[in-house]
This record gives sequence, C-alpha cells and structure tokens, in this order.
Amino acid sequence: MTAFAGSDLATDKFSVNIEIRGYNSRHLDIALRLTQQYGALEEKIRKAIANRVGRGRVEIKISISESAETADAFSINESMASAYYDALVNLKERFALKSDIPLDLLAQKNGIIEQADPEIDVDQTWQVVEECANNALKHFDAMKITEGDALAIDLTARLDFIEACIIEIEKKTDGLLSRYQEKLKARITALTQGMIEIDPARTAQEAAFIADKSDISEELVRAKSHLKQFRQLMAAPEPSGRPLNFLLQEFNREFNTMGSKAGDADLAHIIVSAKTELEKIREQVQNIE
Repeated sequence: MTAFAGSDLATDKFSVNIEIRGYNSRHLDIALRLTQQYGALEEKIRKAIANRVGRGRVEIKISISESAETADAFSINESMASAYYDALVNLKERFALKSDIPLDLLAQKNGIIEQADPEIDVDQTWQVVEECANNALKHFDAMKITEGDALAIDLTARLDFIEACIIEIEKKTDGLLSRYQEKLKARITALTQGMIEIDPARTAQEAAFIADKSDISEELVRAKSHLKQFRQLMAAPEPSGRPLNFLLQEFNREFNTMGSKAGDADLAHIIVSAKTELEKIREQVQNIE
C-alpha cells in the first residue's frame, strides 16, 4: 500500500531523521539511503523493515548528524602538508620569489585539513536509530491501516455482489433439466416440422445427458468456499496480499468453468457480471500488502 511517515530523534551526541515512503509492488523491495559513515547499520535497518513490511517497495532515507562538538573535529595530513610545503618552497626558490608562504595557501589544499570521521559506537547508535525507525514505522503502519480500511469497504461491497450472483445462479440452475427437455423438444419439432413422433423417454434421456454435462454444482460449492476464505483472509491480522491474489485466480477459474458449461443465456450474463467484479477486485488486491 502507499504510505508516508517520518520521525526525528536527538541525543547529546547526534540527531536522527528518518523518512519512509511505501509504494505498491508484488515483492518486498527496500531502497535505503543512509549517511555514508553509518553503513554498518544497513543490515540491521533492512531487517527491521522486513520484519514489519510484507511486500511493496519501501524507500527509506536516514540522516544522522553529529553534535557540534563531534562535528568540529578535524584531522591534519602532516605528510601531505610537508610535501606540499616543500613543493611551494622549490617554486619560490626557482623563481626567486621574496614573499612568504601563507598558512591559508596550505589550508586550501584538498586533503591536508579534513573533518575527522567520528568514532562510531554501532550498538549505541543503533539504539537511537532503532527507536526513531520504530516511531516512523508506527506512523507508517497507521497510514496503511487507514488505506486498508477503505479498501476493505470497497472489497466487501464487491464480494457481496459476487455472493448475490452465486445465489442467483443457484436459483436459475433449479429446474434446469425441465428447461433442457423443452428446448430439446422445440428443436426437434422445428427440424422435423412435426412429421416424426417424439419418444418422451428418449427426449428425457437426452435432456438428462445434456443437463449432466452442464452441471455446475461443484463449481458453485467451490466458489462459495473461496468467498468464505477470501473474507477470512481479509479479517486476518497478518499480510494477505499474496494468498488473496492466488485465491482470485481459483475464483476466476470456477466462473470460467461455469461459463463454458452453462448453456443458458441468463446464466452467462450473471457469470460475466461476476467476473467483471472479480477483475476489479484483482486490481485492488495488487495494493494490499
């Protein structure tokens, strides 16, 4: 599901800022941006995200800033400074220059004076980053729950429609044998123009054969079972996007079989309507973790 959350946390040594963005995706894909010198925390952060997010693309940006005292520490590359100074002295002597070599000229040379990388206590830093990440993930989950509740309302309405279709299909399959008999008699009469006497027993036998080939009772039972499972998965606390997607494939297979078996125009119309709703549900399920 799509979601966004952020969190800030500061201590006397450093401050942490975390932003999390979530997007729809079939698989779990974590894209992490982390302050460079804290790369040792990457695996811990990825594991924390994976424990809370089932699937989707998660973009997480973590900025860690040292306190002013730590940030003001600098290191001097004395060997580089000495070599650079000697090079400047050689130039001065070669061109007979009288001016002194100013300190700012040395200081401007890249690599001589640099901000020192602070000594990182991984465990101590992780305690703060973890707390900040948990706060961000708490808000992240809350936003996903809000979106999930809205999706649940939409899916429930569509499932109710499909259930009504199943009930209507069951009603229309009652008395299907007698309808097949009437249709068969009408077709034979039309073909023979009433010149041949129809054997009622043979007609009943042929109609029963057609009705048996067109029987969709097993598909209806499975469809009702899929409907029940779908609602149970929706109500489950764990992520259910993948099993719901699989269940929709089975659901669609049952209606396809009904459509190929049913030789009744009214039934076909109801089945098409149900499959249309299934396709809309399938699109929505892609947004579910």
